[in-house]
Amino acid sequence: MRTRFPALQSRDFRLLWGGQLFSGIGTQMQIIAINWHAYQLLRGQAFHFSLFQWHFALDTQALGLGLLGLIRVVPIFLFALFGGMLADRYDRRLLVLWAQIISAICSGLLALLTFTGQITVVLLYILTALGVAITAFDEPAQNALYPELVADEDLPNAATLYSLLWNIGTIVGPLLATLLLVVTNLGSIYLCNALSFLVALVTVFAMRYRGKSQPAQMEQSWRMMGEGLRFASQTRMIWSSMLLDCGATFFASARMMLPLVADRVLHAGVVGYGLLGTAQPLGSILTGFTLVIRKPIQHQGRVLLISVALYGLATALFGLSPFFWLSYVLFALTGVGDTISTVVRSMIRLEWTPEAMRGRINAIHMMVAFGGPQVGELEAGLLTALSSVSFTLISGGLVALLLVGWTAWRYPDLRTYKYEPRYKG
Repeated sequence: MRTRFPALQSRDFRLLWGGQLFSGIGTQMQIIAINWHAYQLLRGQAFHFSLFQWHFALDTQALGLGLLGLIRVVPIFLFALFGGMLADRYDRRLLVLWAQIISAICSGLLALLTFTGQITVVLLYILTALGVAITAFDEPAQNALYPELVADEDLPNAATLYSLLWNIGTIVGPLLATLLLVVTNLGSIYLCNALSFLVALVTVFAMRYRGKSQPAQMEQSWRMMGEGLRFASQTRMIWSSMLLDCGATFFASARMMLPLVADRVLHAGVVGYGLLGTAQPLGSILTGFTLVIRKPIQHQGRVLLISVALYGLATALFGLSPFFWLSYVLFALTGVGDTISTVVRSMIRLEWTPEAMRGRINAIHMMVAFGGPQVGELEAGLLTALSSVSFTLISGGLVALLLVGWTAWRYPDLRTYKYEPRYKG
């Protein structure tokens, strides 16, 4: 473990990582549950409208799932940069602590409304938006906190381990969610997520790390947020990698459409939906563990472009597949490409961002990383409502491939990028 997982030698990093492992699993369970919950609540409804002499009947389930993607991104755009500013001014550990408390309350309320039969699509959307708003403060604080808990030479390993949290959660979470959907109900999933936040709360509370607070006046706060935006947009390496990720996930993200793929294309029902939800995470986690135990990635820029190309190609082929297990493998390959891309982009941010600005840059990255796929889910929902889910996936994957080619041409310094630490924590 000392040679393969050097970041885990830090007690505080182990506590933070372990707590977020439980929380991440619970969160992914809840995402699966909310998507299926919305899909079921909207079943049998239709949305009609007229434009001049043409009349349209939109698929309400597809449109509702797309709207759910938009609801998950609006709070990120509204609060993430402010959350990043707070992470650079206040004790990051306390910010993470309070985020776990409020998130547990939100999930507990969602469970209560579901158990009592009071839940509606509108309430589901509102509580989803509230939970994401808390994430807008939690994520920048966490991503600025963990580099302070490990030695500088262990930062690449810590970044890879931290990216694995999402991957582990997104494979274990859907499996547990599917099991609970079969043997219990949706409310039990929301309750499990609330309990997972309490586990994370205990581990963060047990950390010895104590950060410093530097309260800022409102004028200073706005200036700090502006500084973060200017730094990101003027640092060519950070900006180009963010644009590539945002564009590819906007056009080729497929997770929100999984209920439609499982139910209408593959005819696999809720069990197939739950299993299909583990495919991308499985590819991600196998890739992540491979990256952790092998030597660090070399020729990172070239690898970044290849990984995003794999993501787009696999998405297009996923849209073509009529067979469940072929679809499973292809969707797993999107996880391979996405994980490699995530790790390389983390290394770019670690290299090019000074410690005093990590909270804001991580917040901007969060806006891009969450915004691209979630706004893309709205685009996918609208396009699917007007055409078909297969057309949406195929066209999105092909556009992502074109974007990779354009990025390689437009940003040759990204294509030749190699990691060389320049800022020390």
